[in-house]
Amino acid sequence: MAERLSSTIEQFADCFRLKTQSVLPQAELYLHGLVQADRKNIERMAEVVVDADYQQSQHFLTNSPWQYGHVRDKVAKEADGVLGGYDDTCLLLDDTGHVKKGLASVGVARQWCGRLGKVDNCQVAVCAVLCRQTRHTLIDTRLYLPKAWVDDPKRCRKAGVPEADIVMRSKAEHALDMVHHARALGVRFQWVGMDAGYGKEPWLLRALDAAGETFVADVHKHQRIYLADPKPHLSPRTSRRGRAPTRLRTNAEAIRVDQWIKKQPEQSWKTLTLRDSTRGKLLVESLHQRVWLWDGAEPTPQCWHLIVRREVGSPKTIKYSLSNAPEDISHQRLAVMQGARFWVERSFQDAKSECGMADYQVRRWSAWHHHMAMVMIAMLFLLKERILQQGTSPLLSCSDIVYLLKAFLPRRTAHEDDLLELIRQRHRRRQAAIESARRIQARSLSSGRCFGAEVAKG
Repeated sequence: MAERLSSTIEQFADCFRLKTQSVLPQAELYLHGLVQADRKNIERMAEVVVDADYQQSQHFLTNSPWQYGHVRDKVAKEADGVLGGYDDTCLLLDDTGHVKKGLASVGVARQWCGRLGKVDNCQVAVCAVLCRQTRHTLIDTRLYLPKAWVDDPKRCRKAGVPEADIVMRSKAEHALDMVHHARALGVRFQWVGMDAGYGKEPWLLRALDAAGETFVADVHKHQRIYLADPKPHLSPRTSRRGRAPTRLRTNAEAIRVDQWIKKQPEQSWKTLTLRDSTRGKLLVESLHQRVWLWDGAEPTPQCWHLIVRREVGSPKTIKYSLSNAPEDISHQRLAVMQGARFWVERSFQDAKSECGMADYQVRRWSAWHHHMAMVMIAMLFLLKERILQQGTSPLLSCSDIVYLLKAFLPRRTAHEDDLLELIRQRHRRRQAAIESARRIQARSLSSGRCFGAEVAKG
C-alpha cells in the first residue's frame, strides 16, 4: 500500500517539474504528511514524516512555482479513468467552509459556513466531486473571493491573488465554470447534481440546460411552479396611442412547491428504494410531477421534472428538486439521481477527516491552491485503493486506509533527543511570532494606530 502511495505521486512527476529542478520529492513528503500526521499542517507533518523539513515544506507550499492547475486537471482525468463514462456517473457541485481566524488569509471573511451552519469567519471553497454509486473524489476546487476582498485590490495583491482573479464571481459562476472545465478535459458524467444554494439561481439552471447538461438541482420550498403551460403572451393593443405592449404576461397562476405538496393526497407518495446501505435498504417516500418554470421574460417556459422526497418516519424532512432530464425518465431513476447528492457531503468528510483539507495554515492564494491540489491527489489515491481492494475488503473505508498507512509508512524515531529538538523548534517559531507581534506593536504606537487592529491584520 505504501508503495502504491509513492507510485501515485510519481504519476504526477511532470506537474512538479520546474525549469531547473523537480519538487517531486517535496510533493511526496507532503503527501505522506497528509496521511501520516494527526493534524495536517506543515509543523505537525515535519514532526512525523521521515526526511521532512519545515522550511522546505513551507517553500513547496507557498513559494514554489509549480502549477496547481496542472495537478487538478490530471486528477480529473485520472478520476474519469476509474469513474467516468457510466450511466450512474455524476458531477456533484457544492461549497464548504473552512473556519479561520484573523483577516489576512486570502478570501477570509464573515460569511456563511456550512460546516458550522451559521455565519462566521471562514474561507469558502467551491468544489466539484466526480461520483459513481458509492465511489467519489474531488476533481476541482476554487476559492470564493467575497466582495470585501474584490473591492480591495491592494489587499488581494498582498495575498498573491492574480490580477485575472480579482473579479467578483459568485459561487454559482464558479460552479458553472467547473462544469465547462470538466467537459473540456473530457470528463464523462451523465448529470450534474447541486443543492439549493445553486438550484435557487434560475440563470444557472438555464445555462446548464442550454449547454446540453442534464441536472438535478435542489430548490427551496418557496420555489414557484406552474402546473400547466403558462403560455406567455403579449396583451392586445387597446389603443392606437402610445407604444404597443412589449411585456409578456400569463393568465396562469404560479404556486409554491410546499403549497402544492400540501394538496397532494397521502396515497400519491410512492415508497422507493434508493440503494443498499449499512443499515439495510434506504427507503424514501417520493412524489413526481412535470411542471413549468417561467422567469417572466423568456418566450417559452421550461417544462421540467419536480421530484420531492421525504424521509420515511420523518415526514417534515423534505427535499425539493428540479430536473431537465428526458421526459420519459422513470420516477425511480429520478429519485436515485436526487439521492446521489449525499456523496458530496461524504467526500468533504473524508477530505477533512483523513486528508487535512481544512488543516492548512497558509495565507496566500498559491499556497491555498497548492494544498488543495495535494489533497485531491490524496483523495484520488484513497479512491483507487478502495476500488483495488473491493474484491477482498468491500467494507474498506478511507479511514481504514489512512490507519494502515500510519502503521506502514516510516515514521520519525521518537528518541529523547529528537523529542527535545522538536520542542525547541516549536519554541523558536513561537518566539519569532512573539517578536513579530512586538515589532507590529512598536510601529502602531509610533504611528498612533490601534495595536489590536494591526495584530488582527497580521
